Amino acid sequence: MSSSLDQRTAPAPEGSRPTPLPRRTRAYALPEVRWALAALGLFLLALPPYLLGGPAWLWGALFAGAYATGGWEPGREGLKALRERTLDVDLLMVVAALGAAAIGQVLDGALLIVIFATSGALEAVATARTADSVRGLLDLAPATATRLLADGAEETVDAGLLVVGDTVLVRPGERIGADGEVVGGASEVDQATITGEPLPVAKETGDEVFAGTVNGTGALRVRVGREPSDSVIARIVRMVEEASRTKAPTQLFIEKVEQRYSVSMVLATLAVFAVPLAFGDDLTSALLRAMTFMIVASPCAVVLSTMPPLLSAIANAGRHGVLAKSAVVMERLGQVDAVALDKTGTLTEGTPRLTDVRPLPGTGLDADALLRLAASAEHPSEHPLARAVVDAARERGLALAPADAFAATPGRGVTATVEGRRIELGSPARLLPDTHHARVHPHPDTRPAHPEAHHARVHPHPDTHAAHPEADHARVHPENDPAPLVRELEEAGSTAVAVLRDGEPVGVLGVADRLRPDAAATVAALTRLTGRAPVLLTGDNERAARRVAGRVGITDVRAGLLPEEKVAAVRAWEAEGRRVLVVGDGVNDAPALAAAHCGVAMGRAGSDLALETADAVVVRDELAAVPAVVALSRAAHRLVVQNLVIAGAFIAVLVAWDLFGTLPLPLGVAGHEGSTVLVGLNGLRLLRSAAWPRPARS
Repeated sequence: MSSSLDQRTAPAPEGSRPTPLPRRTRAYALPEVRWALAALGLFLLALPPYLLGGPAWLWGALFAGAYATGGWEPGREGLKALRERTLDVDLLMVVAALGAAAIGQVLDGALLIVIFATSGALEAVATARTADSVRGLLDLAPATATRLLADGAEETVDAGLLVVGDTVLVRPGERIGADGEVVGGASEVDQATITGEPLPVAKETGDEVFAGTVNGTGALRVRVGREPSDSVIARIVRMVEEASRTKAPTQLFIEKVEQRYSVSMVLATLAVFAVPLAFGDDLTSALLRAMTFMIVASPCAVVLSTMPPLLSAIANAGRHGVLAKSAVVMERLGQVDAVALDKTGTLTEGTPRLTDVRPLPGTGLDADALLRLAASAEHPSEHPLARAVVDAARERGLALAPADAFAATPGRGVTATVEGRRIELGSPARLLPDTHHARVHPHPDTRPAHPEAHHARVHPHPDTHAAHPEADHARVHPENDPAPLVRELEEAGSTAVAVLRDGEPVGVLGVADRLRPDAAATVAALTRLTGRAPVLLTGDNERAARRVAGRVGITDVRAGLLPEEKVAAVRAWEAEGRRVLVVGDGVNDAPALAAAHCGVAMGRAGSDLALETADAVVVRDELAAVPAVVALSRAAHRLVVQNLVIAGAFIAVLVAWDLFGTLPLPLGVAGHEGSTVLVGLNGLRLLRSAAWPRPARS
């Protein structure tokens, strides 16, 4: 998987437009999928004549085709490993399937081949999807940028050709083409892909911006500060790829003893054949004893001790909205002993919602009247805060009035004429007088919880003051001072929005990213499961992060983190011997999801990269499902141990019987198959709905 940013497009002849690379690999384009489908098709065709007593030549040929199409690739990989003096599960499964066919268990062997081929195909699809998403991440950075020349002219250039020191023009609604510093203009930038902040952040001269983030309603001039190959978004690509490549190789529990067991079984079979023969036993008797030993000592029951419980757990989790991408993932989920949670979109819903409507006394407005005025003015706006206000008004069934002369000023707010009155909404720091602002924020600790409010500084910018000159002289009577309301809302973790009517403050609205109802119960459940409280890793500001953490019972908070800093935190814990589970939803979480022992993505609002990079996805977006699937994984592990004990007991008894007595071949086959069926049925217990742990409840 290449990490080069130059592979955004496929090579094209000079002078022609480049052809974009395909972003999504079709499953059928993968050879593993085609061979698995062929094996499955042949198996299904062979099943009716075999079960109905049809001609042996027909079902025999079809089963042989299933063996060949499904088993040749794992057999080849197994032979490669054998040349390197190792035995792996690929070769063992093929040998086990051929051995089953040799003793007449053709159906069992074919089924084993089909299951194994399907597992390999699913793994290949998951790998391809991850690669597709990493390549698709490059789409976040625009292919072209508008570069400003020294004489003021503009030229459109490939964003990859920008160099440090270039100045680019970013128009409203465009993606920013490079990391850099704003040198002119003002706007609000949605940088959730980088920092995870739920609301756009006000940007003006001197502020830093990132490639791939989305500009709002204002125009920005940005001086390029980093080469495109070193931008934050490019580093995210490289970190995901590096973490995917360097993540420790994963093995199922039984595969850890596979090598020694397999070698021992092969050597023991040869000894069982050669030793009696050397002491004068006849060839037929020695061969029969060795074949019986190979059958009863074969690892079929041992292998099936692991897969049915894990596959049953995967199916049960899927029914409850959690997609675990492989049996290895299901096993790893139960091994975690530390949890790191993202904030926005994970502990919170990720969507701003109106939390408070506070009309000022003496204005003649109640809560509904204030909300109706505000929503009518905000209705034409696409800002997330505006959508929150309008949605709240619609939920209350309020009829909105038409808004005339609508205008939006980046970093300040909106102005509109509603029913003949001039309505303004925006940051209290901008719309209310400086004297009011000083009272609202008497010291740094009372700054707004959200970055867009934090950056809402009053600057003598001519464009800003010209837009609403009378706003700076808004009259605030002592009995109608909105300062206490603003301070109260901001201290509660909301973004305060001042509402003015004809230049007079009439109320304050509070907007916040709402905490998930099951967040606190989930944190408590994860604490019980792992023995330590989860850690909060977020790119949001520290004050907002600590407020959310305090409400859910988290004490360890790491705020203001860029993606590489999240990865560094995860790797530091892994270096201490912890097995970390990371839960997140955004592009900025993807590197940490890839680097962790196990990564879980929230499905509803999760980015494509996070969904494909994560080991498991909470499809229904229920946070309480995370501790539930961890507990289910641990239940599956307990069943695996039970099955291994059962399989080991059967093997020990049958082997001893064969070595020290005379075990009839049919009885050996029956005992072997019986143990296989028994452990399989035991593993299927996790398919029951009752096996799903009750999710955490608030």
